[in-house]
Amino acid sequence: MRSLAELISDDRSAWAEIEAAVSGSPCAVEVLPTEPDRGAACLHRLQVTTNSWLGALVYFSGGLVIDQGWLRILASGAPERGLADIHAVNETFDLAGLVVAQDVMGGEFVWRQGDAAQPTIHYFAPDTLRWEDLGLGYTDWLYAMLGGAVDQFYTTWRWPGWEDEIAACPLDNGLHVLPPLYTKQGKDVADSDRRQIPMHQLVSVLHDVADQLGT
Repeated sequence: MRSLAELISDDRSAWAEIEAAVSGSPCAVEVLPTEPDRGAACLHRLQVTTNSWLGALVYFSGGLVIDQGWLRILASGAPERGLADIHAVNETFDLAGLVVAQDVMGGEFVWRQGDAAQPTIHYFAPDTLRWEDLGLGYTDWLYAMLGGAVDQFYTTWRWPGWEDEIAACPLDNGLHVLPPLYTKQGKDVADSDRRQIPMHQLVSVLHDVADQLGT
């Protein structure tokens, strides 16, 4: 295991690149602060360097909150805001990869090995209960999301007034939708019943249904 000193690259940190992407983002992006000791502990356990986007985000921040909390990018956590750290989330489920983000509807982004030579981001979609290989590495995926891809990615799920509803949803909660998104009746989210439930419960329910259906 590499030491913390070996993982921190002061002269080549990717944090400045992340800050520039956040500043230029057309989305509403909040950078959650972290305690130095918490960031260091998470980075050391993750064993990636700060010259990578993942390592820099984990070391320098508690996470990113995009579009009022519709998308939560995991890092070293922000307990005061209800956002768990990346390790806590990954201890909950064994998904054969690293969960790097979750969305308010219970979708998960996992960085794992797929058909490509290098690991790519895979998305567990609440509307299909299937895994989709997005074909992008972590840096390219996060850069795209910050660049506005998040709006296109979720455009069919958003309803009039979603901004205020999402802003009122704590980061440790998600929205349980009835009828579910994966049913024919649940495709129109605007007419669905939406209520907050704990995020870990929402994710668990979706994965349990996926297992039962064999998707």
